[in-house]
Amino acid sequence: MKNQLEIQFLAEYSTKFIKELIEYSPRLISAFIILFVGLYAIRLINRVCRRIMVQRDLDPTLSKFLADFLLWALRVLLFVTFISKLGIETSSFVAILGAAGLAVGLSLQGSLSNFAGGMLIILFKPFRVGDTIEAQNVIGTVTEIQIFVTKLITANNQTIFIPNGILSNGVIINYSIEGIRRADLLFSLSYDTNILAAKNIVVEVMNSNPKVLKNPEPLVVVKGLTDNAIQLSIRPWAKNEDFVVVASDILEQCKTAFDQAGIVIQPFVRENSN
Repeated sequence: MKNQLEIQFLAEYSTKFIKELIEYSPRLISAFIILFVGLYAIRLINRVCRRIMVQRDLDPTLSKFLADFLLWALRVLLFVTFISKLGIETSSFVAILGAAGLAVGLSLQGSLSNFAGGMLIILFKPFRVGDTIEAQNVIGTVTEIQIFVTKLITANNQTIFIPNGILSNGVIINYSIEGIRRADLLFSLSYDTNILAAKNIVVEVMNSNPKVLKNPEPLVVVKGLTDNAIQLSIRPWAKNEDFVVVASDILEQCKTAFDQAGIVIQPFVRENSN
């Protein structure tokens, strides 16, 4: 008798399950059709958007970020549509997602600041990859602009990562935008020096250096008269790639020329504090 009841119960349960499955199957099939078609459409949209951004010569970092953001936004939208089609209530799911987003946002305030800074850098382009910049007391060549940090390589081959938050809110000196730079070199000469002769020597040195630009014209001026020296400021212009070599060469060649002319370079004298 007990076995008969169990068999009857199973038969009724199976019949009811099959009936519910048959009634639910159109919704299930349509939900999975939406899922698969949506995934294909998202992949296609993402590919087309990437191609358009490449054709419009958009910054590679910005292009990658926008494409990835669009990809995940469409995936979330598709997932919500999928579970809604299955008959699952989505309002509670959206509320949970919003609360989770708020909690994550509060815990990642620093990262969000860096993210916003990265977006500002990518959009307004105070510098690009390959530029030499000075920021946060660091000078280096930009090798990569990421969403959260900017990567620099210094002259002595050190890799520096600067958070985009403080980078976008601080002072940035870009040495590469204009293409040329002026060196500001300083010599302190003895008061016995004939200033005109010294200036002529410096002008000759700069004119004989092929890497010193003729336009803008290089200058040599008296910067100041201190208690113990005449300060001569030397200002040659050079291309960015020649700047370091030109500054070093001009210092060396001027020192050699001054020695040959008998011009005395005044050593630094520390004033007595008494």
